[in-house]
Amino acid sequence: MKEEVLRKLKILAESAKYDVSCSSSGTVRANKPGMLGNTVGGMGICHSFAEDGRCISLLKVMLTNYCIYDCAYCINRRTNDLPRATLSVSELVELTMEFYRRNYIEGLFLSSGVVRNPDYTMERLVRVAKDLRLVHRFNGYIHLKSIPGASQELVHEAGLYADRLSVNIEIPKEENLKLLAPEKDHASVLAPMRYIQQGVAQNREEKRHFRHTPRFVPAGQSTQLIVGATPETDKDILTLTSSLYSRPSMRRVYYSGYISVNTYDKRLPALKQPPLVRENRLYQADWLLRFYQFKVEEIVDDAYPLLDLELDPKLAWALRHPEYFPVDINRADYEMLLRIPGVGVKSARLIVASRRFSRLGFYELKKMGVVMKKAQYFITCHELPGKTIHELTPQGVRKLLVSKTPKKKADERQLLLDFKEE
Repeated sequence: MKEEVLRKLKILAESAKYDVSCSSSGTVRANKPGMLGNTVGGMGICHSFAEDGRCISLLKVMLTNYCIYDCAYCINRRTNDLPRATLSVSELVELTMEFYRRNYIEGLFLSSGVVRNPDYTMERLVRVAKDLRLVHRFNGYIHLKSIPGASQELVHEAGLYADRLSVNIEIPKEENLKLLAPEKDHASVLAPMRYIQQGVAQNREEKRHFRHTPRFVPAGQSTQLIVGATPETDKDILTLTSSLYSRPSMRRVYYSGYISVNTYDKRLPALKQPPLVRENRLYQADWLLRFYQFKVEEIVDDAYPLLDLELDPKLAWALRHPEYFPVDINRADYEMLLRIPGVGVKSARLIVASRRFSRLGFYELKKMGVVMKKAQYFITCHELPGKTIHELTPQGVRKLLVSKTPKKKADERQLLLDFKEE
């Protein structure tokens, strides 16, 4: 491998590290005669996780870190003085194939800065995926970033070769996006999302009539929101998330804690470290929306627009609504079981299946994976010792479950509140 190509790779891999939306879940393509690779391989510079929990390796790189935009929060903004590089289509294809043959990777996650115009950049991304599929018969996983403002024709062509397409919204509210990235708007981001959604719907309809219709982004689409760069509340973020999940093709919304890479820009908050606790709580709330049948207004509302940094969102909801508890574990329906702190989807299903044969107690629940440290205050069951939330009060349960708040968490929350007031 040429030394110049490796130099470019080092620069572009470093530039790509701030994009967190690189999951490879949601698609299965097995080995085929005459083709190289699959999306379900075992072993393999970026580690991602498949839908079944497997850790897989992806070459996570940018086509170029040159960019015509000057977004305040981006390390690759036009006015930054940093090493720049551009890989040609042939160089990137060769890199991917060489890394795969050496068992370094199992797929490609490819993004890019915008050069010349969105269509020019998108066309080059499509050429990479097309050459891998048609010339080199690459059968592994490919995730492409769809460039905001790209034409419908190019987005559709990308969907024929990529397993997943993603378009990053970045800043949840239009007015804040305009403040930090005046050259961008939500319309240019939402248009490719709509093209992908239309392509998925059209492909599904064609498959009903033609058995061998080529697949169109079988792993759907994803997006990324930056958390902490602007004063949106968690309610603002989760309301947008919920509306995005109402689209059939949207598989994941990723939350990226703002990293202060351009400290000289006074439009940005002076964060010493990313708001990682808040990011984690948003992911937990995201799971409640997708798998636990919660609605946004149950997790956050006008009275509680920010997630509790000390408690996970389900526990925080339960403490605000003691009237629903305690729940009889041997009688409650599946939907109510999902709302008990410490009970997950898997354990709720096991409870429903097992209680048909015998009454469940403390020991049985623990074997099923229920986190009894939390659940014991919200349930009644066979031979369960201890007091429930009504005897202890919500404040008492909170004290038992929450250790002293680290100063940095309190400072982080205060900074967010101060930022919101400004």
